[in-house]
Amino acid sequence: MMPATCHNLEFVGRTAFVDFSACGCSFNSSFPSRKVIRSVNRVAGAGAGAGKLICCRRNGGGGVAKCRVFSTEAPESLLNGIPPTLNDKKESRGLNSPSDLFEAVSDDLLTLNKNLQSIVGAENPVLMSAAEQIFSAGGKRMRPALVFLVSRATLALAGLEELTREHRRLAEIIEMIHTASLIHDDVLDESDMRRGQETVHQKYGTRVAVLAGDFMFAQSSWYLANLENLEVIKLISQVIKDFASGEIKQASSLFDCDVELDEYLIKSYYKTASLIAASTKGASIFSGVGNDISEQMYQYGKNLGLSFQVVDDILDFTQSAEQLGKPAGSDLAKGNLTAPVIFALEKEPKLREIIESEFCETGSLDEAIKLVMACGGIERARVLAEQKAEAAIRCLDCLPQGAFRIALEGMVKFNLERID
Repeated sequence: MMPATCHNLEFVGRTAFVDFSACGCSFNSSFPSRKVIRSVNRVAGAGAGAGKLICCRRNGGGGVAKCRVFSTEAPESLLNGIPPTLNDKKESRGLNSPSDLFEAVSDDLLTLNKNLQSIVGAENPVLMSAAEQIFSAGGKRMRPALVFLVSRATLALAGLEELTREHRRLAEIIEMIHTASLIHDDVLDESDMRRGQETVHQKYGTRVAVLAGDFMFAQSSWYLANLENLEVIKLISQVIKDFASGEIKQASSLFDCDVELDEYLIKSYYKTASLIAASTKGASIFSGVGNDISEQMYQYGKNLGLSFQVVDDILDFTQSAEQLGKPAGSDLAKGNLTAPVIFALEKEPKLREIIESEFCETGSLDEAIKLVMACGGIERARVLAEQKAEAAIRCLDCLPQGAFRIALEGMVKFNLERID
């Protein structure tokens, strides 16, 4: 098969507030004065094994308002601004949830959450109610958080002081598109629950769910057009096309034991990584940085998205039904062959026989899962996830050191920690 070309920490521990004069922080000269500046420094006297990170903020008048001191077990390399390696488990301790990583943009996310439901619009009460159903279920808001983190990390490079209206609207559009895709995915997968609540189609019926997803795609497209940036419009429009392409590619290859790893990665790009890559690249475009930086942000999002999907596919085998919220091995049961299965098929002919029979015999699915586990499919998939994660980390070298870059690095590490 021909390869496809796609063109398209704060470490929150125990906190204390201290006077700036007492902490001895300094700001990098490359950062212009703006309403909020966060700088990461080492606290004098902190031990090598249990250092502290300081987050300094400047108020609107240019003076320093306060500093927050965060305790962490991060190693010397992180405190000195050297990107951490992904193999040292000690370095990742304390990353308990994405909310820890996104503390640096918590105010931005709070504003986004307030805007999401109103931005959907209220032309149709039924569709609005369906949209509210999934928005109110919460979620990590990973994609808009990445928009805010990349936006703030690239602001200084372009000499800007604060997020623009376009940055914030982009984050809202990205989350609307993601939500619309979830509504449609639940219909296709016939899922009854998401994030502990009934899915939209379970509560309102399939017809309303499909229309609600279509409505949100259309609404997000309208807001996108009003941003009046042709490059971003093309970028995000391609994502919506990619979603459909990914679903078609998946549906056309069910129970196909000849599917190759490259095909799996292309499908994973369409279904997961495309939106994340568009989120991070779009944010940098609105910061006004050069094409080289925007391309690095695109590659960061693409590789993070691919790593994220591979980790999800590993968890489908390694987590319990209670942890997953669905039966273990559910993708395999539906004939969706993911990285662990593709790798296992290279070593175990019997696995092919079971899959091609579409699990017609009682207990055959459990046997297939055991074969995937025993043939090294999980381990090789883990290596693939780590390779994509390393590639994502390297793309951040173009960004200035600070809390936002640390959070972007931390997101990559946190993803891998899900399979530790």
